[in-house]
Amino acid sequence: MKKAALHNLGCKVNAYETEAMQEMLEQAGYEIVPFKEGADVYVINTCTVTNIADRKSRQMLHRARKLNPDAVVVAAGCYVQAQDGKEVDPCIDIVIGNNHKKDLVRILGEYEEERAKRREDELRERDGENENGCGTGGRHAAYEVEDINRTKEYEALHLTRTGEHTRAYIKVQDGCNQFCTYCIIPYARGRVRSRNLQDVEQEVRALAANGYREIVLTGIHLSSYGIDFDGKRHLLDLIRTVHEVEGIMRIRLGSLEPGIVTEEFARELASMPKICPHFHLSLQSGCDATLKRMNRRYTSGEYYERCRILRKYFDAPALTTDVIVGFPGETEEEFRESLDFVDKVDFYETHIFKYSRREGTKAASMQDQVDEQTKTKRSAIMIALGEKKRKAYERGFIGKEVEVLVEEDAVIGGKPVQTGHTKEYIKIALDTKENLRNCIVNVQIDNDSQIIH
Repeated sequence: MKKAALHNLGCKVNAYETEAMQEMLEQAGYEIVPFKEGADVYVINTCTVTNIADRKSRQMLHRARKLNPDAVVVAAGCYVQAQDGKEVDPCIDIVIGNNHKKDLVRILGEYEEERAKRREDELRERDGENENGCGTGGRHAAYEVEDINRTKEYEALHLTRTGEHTRAYIKVQDGCNQFCTYCIIPYARGRVRSRNLQDVEQEVRALAANGYREIVLTGIHLSSYGIDFDGKRHLLDLIRTVHEVEGIMRIRLGSLEPGIVTEEFARELASMPKICPHFHLSLQSGCDATLKRMNRRYTSGEYYERCRILRKYFDAPALTTDVIVGFPGETEEEFRESLDFVDKVDFYETHIFKYSRREGTKAASMQDQVDEQTKTKRSAIMIALGEKKRKAYERGFIGKEVEVLVEEDAVIGGKPVQTGHTKEYIKIALDTKENLRNCIVNVQIDNDSQIIH
């Protein structure tokens, strides 16, 4: 039995695809092993969101080659897709772009057949049996990458189980039509392509039958789900369908664009008891001038109104976001405007990123690039504010009873506990000897020591 090791880089969509490839390999008879020495095949699902992600992807590919010089090294996903036909790194045997991960087993089989044939030819040549006298030594790469910006096909990948035992992430959408000036993803993932609703429902039913209690709907641009069907958004239709699946107790949404949050959208979500009041609304900046340079297509005032709508229909929802500091042209005044806006919104969690210049994007060639020292300083200030807001939000739950999905055992302060998350995604420690894994229990939060940071 051949052994395969996989490594994922990047987002939750990548993680889903990596697990789907692992399941395909298992079904084809491969033994899945840790990413260490001894594997016959190494599959790295790469990321290209930043130059750092590119470097990490290359490092993992070279690490795989060092772990076993004779193994087949497969580079899949966004990094190799974004290379767009550029010279293949000699450490790679197989290059698989986006929309071809479903073909992994076939591509591996074809490559192995070709490699075996090359070795036979090399042996004949050494024995003087090769009539044409041509050698075929050296590493040969199989290359299966299409023009992702022209395809309309949604790649069919499926899961019956995931690495997590209670929560399952499901990819329902791929691609992005937004073209934010700092982002390379539309070029690596292509235009919006949505998964058939019935296909999603079938997978959710299979996961429910295997004991999963929570479903997280994910995509490259989740808010655009369905616009490739008829020009209209169909995310609510998808959520309603998943909500009807017996056995699923929670539905959590991946990152949303502010524009999808309307009165109707929030009211419909609030009418579905399985919906987790945990909403990640991508912000990037609280300054209108910066938002315009980013091509984010909304103002800070419009964003704030979406937050108000969610708070109108949900009691203390967990609002989380992403913020970039040091975007090209960001002055001290613009940074302070963004900081004040984050302070005003009262997010539960704010994920801070220092702007990273990404070749191939409009922002990379913008004037007035911010120096690293300034970006570091601004990042520290924004992180400190985010921590303050997080603690304040969590303190608001002390004295309240919350619903917790118990997920795993842990040791905190030398004491064995079980941990899980509330619907708001606050991590809670339970002091109990009873095995409650994959159970949903009501817990009274008496003090902040029960909240895991």
